[in-house]
Amino acid sequence: MNKVFESAAAAIADIPNGATIMLGGFGLNGIPESSINALVQSGISGLTCISNNAGVDDFGLGLLLKTRQIKKMISSYVGENAEFERQLLSGELEVDLVPQGTLATSIQMAGMGIPAYFTPAGFGTEIAAGKEVREFNGKMYLMEKALHADFAIVKAWKGDTAGNLVFRKTTRNFSTSMARAGNITIAEVEQLLEPGQIDPDEVHVPGVYVHRIFQGGPYEKRIERKTVKL
Repeated sequence: MNKVFESAAAAIADIPNGATIMLGGFGLNGIPESSINALVQSGISGLTCISNNAGVDDFGLGLLLKTRQIKKMISSYVGENAEFERQLLSGELEVDLVPQGTLATSIQMAGMGIPAYFTPAGFGTEIAAGKEVREFNGKMYLMEKALHADFAIVKAWKGDTAGNLVFRKTTRNFSTSMARAGNITIAEVEQLLEPGQIDPDEVHVPGVYVHRIFQGGPYEKRIERKTVKL
């Protein structure tokens, strides 16, 4: 099976309107820049996006929000995006705000084939509305469901043509879990290598989970805020 695609546009070409997609990254760290830009250019709409954050106004998922291609966001932290705030308050955007640990665990559960689990996070808050509550050892827990996606899109430092991925330091963030939770996983990499060029002990995501891979770039690798000590 040939997993290699020539470009981001080719790799995301069959994502339909209304799809649910996961996008790796934490803040702007390790986001799939090339794939996001290709999604903007494709013009697809009605997307449900699962991501820890929503980018900033002119970068990352903020670009898809600006063009109104996202119908719903499932995320934890959205404080750096004024357009997100405007769309939320005006009712233009559906939003599920999820505690960060719950978001991470729900993605991990999907990758392991576990449909639901219990967590104490969110009990007694608005997050608990409509959810099953059970007591274990004198403590109350909410039932949360696993989070699956039609497509999971991640960005790695290195990958080979068999789909094995290596992330650099904190860029692995949500991506290693998301790669296991999508029906189709798309990986963009800075370096695309041949099988055997990656030490098996270095692999963070085995190629069995990756369906499409391409060499992306050039990458800006922005950060949300630059702090300089005078």
